[in-house]
Amino acid sequence: MNRSHVIYSKGTKTARIFIFLLLLIIAAIMVYPVVYIVLGSFKENMELLQGGANPIPTHFVFQNYVQAWKQANFAVYTQNSVLIALGVMVLTLFCTSMAGYVFDRKKFRGKEFVYNLFIAFMFVNVGSIALRPMFELAVKVHMNQSLVSIILIATGTGQAMYIFLVRGFMSSIPKEVDEAAKIDGCSFFGIYWHIVFPMLKPILATVALLSFRGGWSEYIMPLVFTMSNDALRPLTVGVVMLKNSGNGAAAWNIMFAGATISIIPIIIVYTFTSKHFMEGMTSGAVKG
Repeated sequence: MNRSHVIYSKGTKTARIFIFLLLLIIAAIMVYPVVYIVLGSFKENMELLQGGANPIPTHFVFQNYVQAWKQANFAVYTQNSVLIALGVMVLTLFCTSMAGYVFDRKKFRGKEFVYNLFIAFMFVNVGSIALRPMFELAVKVHMNQSLVSIILIATGTGQAMYIFLVRGFMSSIPKEVDEAAKIDGCSFFGIYWHIVFPMLKPILATVALLSFRGGWSEYIMPLVFTMSNDALRPLTVGVVMLKNSGNGAAAWNIMFAGATISIIPIIIVYTFTSKHFMEGMTSGAVKG
């Protein structure tokens, strides 16, 4: 083994150690807030208000979870969050899969301009600016008394990224499949529904998880749309309301307990879909 090869091997090993330590630090920074909230949910409120460097509770208070469940009306709020998340996920799957299919397979004037316009909005967030006109429109068409308006508006958020992923995955599907279906008399929509849609399962699993998380975590819009109707509030709004449940002081312990309960469904969903999620992300990014 010559000298240059030894130096190269040492340099490669050092680079790997550096990358590992960097990723470990990033992971710790991202995980710490979640760990702090979970551990804080077992503390007394006075202990949280006093602060301190020790995140471990002096003694575990499980009563925080009982109070959070009762005071936040979790049964109703959880049902609302599930309806919003599932509604956003289903609509997103159909809209983005059809859009990705059309952008990749259909030829029409201005296609690339429209697609680039979609992509441009991946980096633009106009949600808070458009919130008031959207709310006023919902009031005028009498859609502010149900979760439908929240689902429809939340579905439009993040569509550009999902379409980008689906189109990238679509380009990996051979066009000979379409041509064979055409010979058998299948229409353009028939090809999408019977041939292409089942083949999009890996990327659609990714879109489903991301859109479900987006609908579940939506806060500002549901807060505005449900100000006059407590029965329509999702968990995200109900959890924040827990902070004001204390006697003169912010009840951070109850709020942390509610926040911990609210993130459990997302963790469960990701645990069972993580494999498909990673496959879809790499397929949509690399093959496209």
